[in-house]
Amino acid sequence: MQCSIALMQPYLFPYIGYFQLINAVDRFVIHDDVQFIKAGWINRNRILVNGKDQIITFPLKKDSSFAKINSRCWADSFQELVKKNLRILHAAYVKAPHYSQVYSLVEEILNYNESNVPIFILRQLELICKYMGVSTQFILSSSINKDNELRSEERVIEINKRLGSTHYINPIGGLGLYKKDNFSKQGIKLSFIKTGPILYKQYDNEFIPDLSIIDVLMFNDVHKVQELLSCYEEVIPQ
Repeated sequence: MQCSIALMQPYLFPYIGYFQLINAVDRFVIHDDVQFIKAGWINRNRILVNGKDQIITFPLKKDSSFAKINSRCWADSFQELVKKNLRILHAAYVKAPHYSQVYSLVEEILNYNESNVPIFILRQLELICKYMGVSTQFILSSSINKDNELRSEERVIEINKRLGSTHYINPIGGLGLYKKDNFSKQGIKLSFIKTGPILYKQYDNEFIPDLSIIDVLMFNDVHKVQELLSCYEEVIPQ
């Protein structure tokens, strides 16, 4: 039986390339049992504010710099920041064509009563995918019985084997990290997704690429979003 998977750290309202990867596979593994790295996209993302990109951030409880992602929780001030960021989103997108539906979706996501970050983000991804008509299955890597001493490519191959994968798909940025032959020896095809030109109308502003999926959904109906999800090239390494 053919089975394709992808593996990524949990991101909050990620850009459309992240969802292209989700849409391309049968099972999407949320890589939550690795070290949390500051200044990433786990608790923040970019939106459009007055024609410019602006980062919105949600605070985390202080923890060890060696803590894994699956041990991280939202700070006690999280709900206050939710209210603030919802006000920012309202002001930024109230005139967008799909504001009503998408604002309600974001509000439902942010009001979910769950302090654990990857579990919160898992539900976020499920709700956004349901809205877009994407039926990919999500799995937390921490729930997979595997050798947790393995690192890098060996770890990825191990996760693929444990899930019975026949095809591993990765963002194009990882092209230099993995060797086709190492996957082939395990009966796993390796390929990469390279996002194509994504362009849509953001009010009357000059287009700003790679913003949060919130921006994509605010300006495009579901049919158009599904077209954008397929706007990529599959790259097979030599």
